[in-house]
Amino acid sequence: MFLPYTGSSDNCYASSLSMALGPDAPGAGAVDVLTGSPFGMQLHAGTTPYFDPAGWDCEIGLDAALAALGWTCVFEAGGSEEEAAERLRAATPAAPLVAGPVEMGLLTHVRGRGSAWGADHYVTVFGVEDCLVRFHDPKGYPFASLPVDRFIAAWRTDSLQYGESFTSRRNFERTAEVSAAQAVRAQIGVFAGWLRGTHERPVEAGNIANAEAAEGLAAMCEAGLSDQTRQDLDFMVPAGARRLSDAGACLAAAGADEASAIAARQARLVGGLQYDLAAGRVAEAAAALRALGPLYLELAEALERA
Repeated sequence: MFLPYTGSSDNCYASSLSMALGPDAPGAGAVDVLTGSPFGMQLHAGTTPYFDPAGWDCEIGLDAALAALGWTCVFEAGGSEEEAAERLRAATPAAPLVAGPVEMGLLTHVRGRGSAWGADHYVTVFGVEDCLVRFHDPKGYPFASLPVDRFIAAWRTDSLQYGESFTSRRNFERTAEVSAAQAVRAQIGVFAGWLRGTHERPVEAGNIANAEAAEGLAAMCEAGLSDQTRQDLDFMVPAGARRLSDAGACLAAAGADEASAIAARQARLVGGLQYDLAAGRVAEAAAALRALGPLYLELAEALERA
């Protein structure tokens, strides 16, 4: 038994989708688990840490969550700025549009932004009024607004590692009554596949995963982290701990108690890195990462037994 976390988090893709699906949707935490995001760790190109599976991205995850929960939508990407603007204008509170990935640095409804910094983000658009896009930004800005041309500029993916410009999902329709627990139970084999690396998505050359990635990051801590890696971890550590906490709660609700306990242990190890890194406790951070690494295989095995 453990105490799951409730509060602010950085699962913008899952939060945006949960908002768009409306009151019949599970919360963002369950949606995030169904995307597959908690089930792995990687060092992208051998240097950039992510607490998500090698080969995974938010686009893959959103499609997986929708299918698991029994929903369909209209997916659109690319096209002209005029076509993208028309999609924004078609959005309403009753028929919202999930826009993303977008470049967070160009979402200038937040003071201090104005240049691309390569951070992907998702928002839920519910209309255009007075030439302003009206949207919920799950980073903590409900009922935000931005001129259409500025929103369009942020909606380009030139500065991001994945995704096509003007990608959106809309016209959400429920085709089956599937609870979050039922969906999680049905996806247990998929989660194990992410951990095992047997999914269909190819892993980019140079990426290392799970125990090898944890050992690599531990060695990086001991050698001295770069400023960029520290900045990456400022985001990824709390995001990773939240994902694993949600995984523990959802797996418990689905009756996978052994797997739930392992995910909860991983959540504690990842979350504990926050203080170790802030306080310069290098030995403790490295030890936590080396304890974390073998748990990815243990989690895969527990899921396969569930």
